[in-house]
Amino acid sequence: MPITLVTRDISASGVYFLAPRDIEPGTAVELEVVLVERPLGLGSVQMSTSAHIVRREQTDMPGWRGYGAKFDDFSLQRDDGIPKTASRHYTL
Repeated sequence: MPITLVTRDISASGVYFLAPRDIEPGTAVELEVVLVERPLGLGSVQMSTSAHIVRREQTDMPGWRGYGAKFDDFSLQRDDGIPKTASRHYTL
């Protein structure tokens, strides 16, 4: 069942996030992270990843815990393509 997470830090090798449930270290997870979100598809980038939990921490938010996850694999989806009618080609 999908749940909403709060991302606190992200790098090329992993992510630190807050979640409203208990996840054991070593658990495999699938994450979707919106990196850039602009209206009308003008530059949105979303990352889909397989990862595993490497650490769990208490937080100051009741019912939430902090998790460090290491990426096993990821892909990026972009929707910032320029319409063909607006593209220009230049030769230098």
